[in-house]
Amino acid sequence: MKEYLKKIDDVIAQGYYKDTWESLSQKQVPVWFRKAKLGIFIHWGPYCVPAKTNEWYSRNMYIKGMPAYEYHVETYGEQKNFGYQDFIPMFTAEHFNPNEWAELIKESGANYVFPVAEHHDGFQMYKSRFSKWNAVEMGPKRDILGELKEACCEKGIVFCTSSHRAEHWFFMGHGKEFDSDIKEPMKRGDFYWPAMPEPDNSDLFSEPYPNEEFLQDWLVRTCEIIDEYQPRALYFDWWIQHVAFKPYLKKLVAYYYNRGIQWDEEVIVCYKYDAMMFGSGVVEVERGHFSDMKPFYWQTDTSTAYNSWCYTVDNEYKKPMDVIYEFIDVVSKNGNLLLNIGPKSDGTFPEQDKEILKELGTFLRQTGEAYFGAGIWKKYGEGPHKTVEGHFSENNAQEYSSEDIRFTVKENHLYATVMVFPENKIVNIRSLNRAKDMNQSTFHGIIETVEALGFEEELNWEQNENGLLIKSQTISSNYPVVFKITVN
Repeated sequence: MKEYLKKIDDVIAQGYYKDTWESLSQKQVPVWFRKAKLGIFIHWGPYCVPAKTNEWYSRNMYIKGMPAYEYHVETYGEQKNFGYQDFIPMFTAEHFNPNEWAELIKESGANYVFPVAEHHDGFQMYKSRFSKWNAVEMGPKRDILGELKEACCEKGIVFCTSSHRAEHWFFMGHGKEFDSDIKEPMKRGDFYWPAMPEPDNSDLFSEPYPNEEFLQDWLVRTCEIIDEYQPRALYFDWWIQHVAFKPYLKKLVAYYYNRGIQWDEEVIVCYKYDAMMFGSGVVEVERGHFSDMKPFYWQTDTSTAYNSWCYTVDNEYKKPMDVIYEFIDVVSKNGNLLLNIGPKSDGTFPEQDKEILKELGTFLRQTGEAYFGAGIWKKYGEGPHKTVEGHFSENNAQEYSSEDIRFTVKENHLYATVMVFPENKIVNIRSLNRAKDMNQSTFHGIIETVEALGFEEELNWEQNENGLLIKSQTISSNYPVVFKITVN
C-alpha cells in the first residue's frame, strides 16, 4: 500500500497534470471518444446468481422488508447461514466466451466497451493484489476483465472500464443490524469491510465520513485497474461526489491522465453529479438525457432493461426501436450512448439483449455514416417531440412522429434522420427552408443532392419557403430513415 501510494505521488509530481481542478480542467475530450458515439456497458457479477430484483441484491438482501430480503430467506435461508459471499462459488461463468461477447458487441455497431471492474458489492472481476475476493482466485477463477479486453481489442473495440467501489463504504452495512454473516471484527481486504452505516445519499457531507484507510484503499485499487488494464476511459458511479473523496479523486484523475500521456493514448474520465469540476472529464447522465443540444460533450448511460442493470428473471426490456431512437437523439445533442447489457451468471446473454443489439447493428450498418465521426449542426432537430431533461427521466419519454427529425453533419454532408417515416412517403424538413427574404431562412447553403442511406431510389426534392420537400416512390422502412444532403 505505502509503495503504491508513493508511486502515485511520484507520477503526479513528474507529470503534466497535477491534482488540482485548475490543472485537470485543461483535459480535452479525446477525439476517439467523440467519434465513437456508441459504447456497451456490462454489469456482471455474483449478483447475477440469484438473478432477482436488481444489481443491488447484495445490499437489499440485508434490509428487512425489502423484496430481496424476503426472497433470499425463502430461497436460501437466513443470512447468518447463507450470506452474499456464498454466491461466489456459484458464480462459475462456465459458458463465458470473451470472443463471442466481442462479436456480439461488434455486431451492435458499438465502438467501445465498459465492463464493470468492481461493483458496489466489492467483488473484483480482475486479478488484484489488494484482495483475494476477485474472479481470478474465486468464482470463475478467470481474469474476466483481461480476457474481455483482449477479445475486444482484437476486433477494434476500444477497452474502457468502470469502478463502483466508492459505495462499498456503506453498501453492506445493514448486515450488522441483525444476526447475519456480516460481523465484526473486519479488516481491510475482507470482502464485507468496512460495512459502515448507510448515509443519506443526497447529503454530500453525510457521516460517518469515509476514513483515510478506505479512501487509500479505493485509490490504490482504482490505480491498479489503470496500470494493469490501461483503459482508454474510466467511469465512476455516484457517491464519489462526497466531500471526503475530493482530494483522492483529484489525485486519481491526475495519475490516470499522466499515465495516458506515458502510454501515448488519449484517456478520459466519465463522472456524474458534478463529482468532478466541469471541464475536467465527460459529464454523465444516468438513464436520462438533455432536452437540447449542449456545447460540451456528454454521455448518457442506460440499460436494455428498465428495472435493472444486471440480468434478472424479471427484467422489463425495452423495445429495440426505443433504443435506436435514444441513440439518434443523444448523438444529435452532442452526446454518446453507453448501453448496458446484462449477462446471466453462466456467461450467456438473454435473447432480449441479443435482439436489441442485433437490431441496433442492423440499423447502423445502413446508416452509421450519419453518426459515427459526425458532429452537431446548428440545431439538434425539429418536431413536436420533447425530451424531459435530467437523471432517471427516460420513463417520461414521448412518442416520436414523422415530423420529428434529428440532424448531424460530417464533411460537406448534412444528415437528417426522420424518426418515423411517413406512410405517404413525403417528408418536409422545415429547418431547410428557403424564404424570399434570406433573413427569414434558417439555412442558407446550396443543396446539391439528396439521397436516402440504404436506398437506391433517385428522390424528387425541392427547396421552398416552407422547407426541403422530399418525395419518394418506393421507400418503406420500420426504422428511421436518414437523408444525406450534400451541400456546396
